Amino acid sequence: MITWFDAVLITLLAATTALGARRGLAGLVWGVGCVVVCFLSNVLFAGWPALPLAALLGFAVAWFARRLVIQAEPWHLVAGAVGGLLLGAVLVGTLALSLPIDPVTNQYPSDGLPLAVHNAVSSSYIKSNLFGVFSGNNTVKTLLIPDFSRR
Repeated sequence: MITWFDAVLITLLAATTALGARRGLAGLVWGVGCVVVCFLSNVLFAGWPALPLAALLGFAVAWFARRLVIQAEPWHLVAGAVGGLLLGAVLVGTLALSLPIDPVTNQYPSDGLPLAVHNAVSSSYIKSNLFGVFSGNNTVKTLLIPDFSRR
């Protein structure tokens, strides 16, 4: 079933795709660069210390990408959309899988969440399709759910 949580995630995906397309070829560099920055931050640091590093490097990637391309071509819009889509997919996957896990029952999401959030996430179509990441590839776990990959 599609819930309001799915609608928020799809809106985020559409927004990052549109932002990448608007930036053109720089959007491709921005999207791929931010995904690489997220992965490196998660590999090098655990928890909150990764946030300032990711923010600083993310801004550096965005600054560099903006100065990279001077003349725009029509196909740059498509390349930028691909970069935005890639970054959006990582953000959607991270948000769908990063809520607390109940430590006693190992249930995702935890019963400690507000009822409306718990019901929306439990019934989420996107979460259901991404749930295999928990038992999947360590690289994908490091990118999307770094706290779980360190267990």
